[in-house]
Amino acid sequence: MRTSPVVTVGSLGGTITMTAATGPHGVMPSLAADDLLASLPGLPPAIEVRTETLRTVPGASLEFADLADALLWAHRAVDGGTAGVVLAQGTDTLEETSYLLDLYWDRAEPLVMTGAMRPPQQPSADGPANLLGALVTAAAPESRGLGVLAVLNDEVHAASRVRKCDTTALGAFSSAPFGPLARIHEGQVVYANRPLRPQPLPGPVPARTPKVALLEASLGDGGELVALASEAGFDGIVLSAFGAGHTSAAMATMVAKAAERIPVVLASRAGAGSVLKGTYGFAGSERDLLDHGAVPAGWLDPRKARILLGCLLAAGEPVDRIRAEFARRGGRIFGSSA
Repeated sequence: MRTSPVVTVGSLGGTITMTAATGPHGVMPSLAADDLLASLPGLPPAIEVRTETLRTVPGASLEFADLADALLWAHRAVDGGTAGVVLAQGTDTLEETSYLLDLYWDRAEPLVMTGAMRPPQQPSADGPANLLGALVTAAAPESRGLGVLAVLNDEVHAASRVRKCDTTALGAFSSAPFGPLARIHEGQVVYANRPLRPQPLPGPVPARTPKVALLEASLGDGGELVALASEAGFDGIVLSAFGAGHTSAAMATMVAKAAERIPVVLASRAGAGSVLKGTYGFAGSERDLLDHGAVPAGWLDPRKARILLGCLLAAGEPVDRIRAEFARRGGRIFGSSA
């Protein structure tokens, strides 16, 4: 009779799997999941590990279809008795892929994402430490019910909050403004921040989504790209606006016109904090944009808002349902299980 928890590790590729070819070329994904496990100085005590290589590609090349397959694989692992699942991938898209999977993860067992900022051949490679932390987190009973987690640099982040905030630093990932959920301390995961989760979306994960434009406001921007996206057949727009959800007056006019045709979600480019709803009243303020049909993203950043909007559009949800889902997942009851 088995008493040790089983953790299943899958690899999609990314820097954690990259080695240098001969000659002047840079590193490329090449290692399998078994190779990642072999790089560890030792397994955490009392954990049985199984491995499978799902893809061997850079994080920037992952597609919705790859994540749909990964979710089915993770479901099978849990249904087969694993206590938790670890998925290693490139960090370029980890903040988006983890949120996509979290929207549909309907198991109590944790699905833990990890990767590396430095390839295995560098003397300061962080992949083994990140993988060890992910294994410990996936096996911990305290991780149950928290959905998809991201473990890097001895920190545990909620998929709905984590962001990559540096191009190369080991501490590239953060969860501003609320902070990480836990730390890896002396080989154990220590939780101090445990938000509840909204109910997952009904599956399956779409293999592809409708076209959603992610546009960022900038100084002197009159909103021409908003108009172009609306007229070019995009199914939705996420606007990464100034500050608490502001644009120029000229762009606000374009947003109002676009919102008559397709969903336009209002997020902030600031990197932390929520879009406001009723503080400012000038032309192009959050109140003006919302009054003209924009959907507030709340605490969700623009990249996660694009993932959510694409999934809702793929499911054929009308704009009132889209508005309700953004209120649940990004609004005042953010983190509620309702």
